[in-house]
Amino acid sequence: MAGHGPASDWGEDKASDYKASLGIKLFIVYCIVYAGFVAINTVSPKTMGIIIFSGLNLACVYGFGLIILAIIMGVIYNSMCTAAEDRMNTPSGEGK
Repeated sequence: MAGHGPASDWGEDKASDYKASLGIKLFIVYCIVYAGFVAINTVSPKTMGIIIFSGLNLACVYGFGLIILAIIMGVIYNSMCTAAEDRMNTPSGEGK
């Protein structure tokens, strides 16, 4: 029984260095924001109980903020990497 080849031709990804660098930078930004969450919990846990708005305390608002930040950063990463792939992986003579 003969198998089939790959569904697409995977050549060299010329944008891989850019994507790795961008991923590391976004990871560092997220780590800094998360470290703030951990620091507040470590240094002053009662601060997390302060009501921010609509009956939600700082812990809930910060926690949901971390989740939303991760989603936003994922969308930013995807769009920037797609643009870089389109720009850098275009065969010569086609496009920019």
